[in-house]
Amino acid sequence: MSSLGKLVQIETRLFLRDPMSFTIGLLLPAAVLLGLGAVPMLREPSPDMGGQRFIDYFAPSTLVMAVGVIGLTNLPAVLAAYRERGVLRRMRTTPIHPAKLLLAQLIVNIGASLASALLVIVAGKLVFDVPMPQHPWGFAIAFVLGISSVFAIGMLVAAVAPTARAASGLSTVLFMSVMFFGGVYLPRFMLPDAVARIGDYVPPGVQSLLDAWTGTAPAVIPLVVMAATAIGAGAVAARIFKWE
Repeated sequence: MSSLGKLVQIETRLFLRDPMSFTIGLLLPAAVLLGLGAVPMLREPSPDMGGQRFIDYFAPSTLVMAVGVIGLTNLPAVLAAYRERGVLRRMRTTPIHPAKLLLAQLIVNIGASLASALLVIVAGKLVFDVPMPQHPWGFAIAFVLGISSVFAIGMLVAAVAPTARAASGLSTVLFMSVMFFGGVYLPRFMLPDAVARIGDYVPPGVQSLLDAWTGTAPAVIPLVVMAATAIGAGAVAARIFKWE
């Protein structure tokens, strides 16, 4: 097995052994969707949502939660802790470059986000017959760009935060903002129009996910914003990241 493969295996075990990461990162979004679906009135069509059920309308917002929990809270805190504890510094004296550890972390956390999103989609479909994304290619593009932009921001937090506590503080502010604009705290149809429009461009771009989910091709500009965010934040994080 290659050194990267071994690191991915180790980081996966550490992720699964952490009750908070496993429970909140993997299971919470699906649990929220199932909990809301257990309320009968939320399974009835509503004129406020164009005849959709609330449970169908809210499903993309749980995907925002699935990506945000892992990309904006778990990833930055772990990387900042590794640097604070000297793990990355010590790895520089070994044949395995610490950049491989960062890559392994990205692989594990992105995989966890994908698993959490898949769990949301499958659970919603099996339990409450929530429709699958009706524009699969548009949904795939929107999700990939959205998750890339969120994880790039998470890496940027890990790059600038001197300690794990600082990373957690920055991540909390960003996470709450993403959840607000993503319609997790309040459904987007209840938000002021200006706030909802801002949410179209805040990673991971919930409106693009919602459009693709309901069968409409996502608008181009929000996707471009997601791509630019991923490239810009990722480039800055790579440039300023400190190993110690």
